[in-house]
Amino acid sequence: MTPEAELLGRVREALELYHDVTADDDGSLTFRHGEVPCAVQAMQLAEGLVVVSLTCVVAWDLPDDPALAVSAAERAGQGLFGTLGVVHTERGMDVTLRYAFPAHGLEVAPLGTLLLLVVSTASQLRADLLGNTEPGKTTVRRSR
Repeated sequence: MTPEAELLGRVREALELYHDVTADDDGSLTFRHGEVPCAVQAMQLAEGLVVVSLTCVVAWDLPDDPALAVSAAERAGQGLFGTLGVVHTERGMDVTLRYAFPAHGLEVAPLGTLLLLVVSTASQLRADLLGNTEPGKTTVRRSR
């Protein structure tokens, strides 16, 4: 078993304590934390250096509003666990949270704690960016 596969096995074990996890054909793992879809991959950067990469899609198709982009950028500077990204598309803006860390040797419990810190941050960011005023209707909160 490769170091990446062994690590993803522990990641899956840690995440399955809290989420339904799917293993994709390429070996990556996907799951949802509330309304936030997430993907996890592992890669060996050098001998003994295996890194976990977690990507959460915080929000998508948001209005391409400069104030919202500034708000997201301000939040990016406040986070300890992850890098916030804003991508401008033809349908608006997409916001992602990415976090990569060396995880070789981490046991299941601390690995799960670290992953949950990141996905909880993503869910909080989603709540900060979006406000539900009526069932089925989403509005965007603007920074002041």
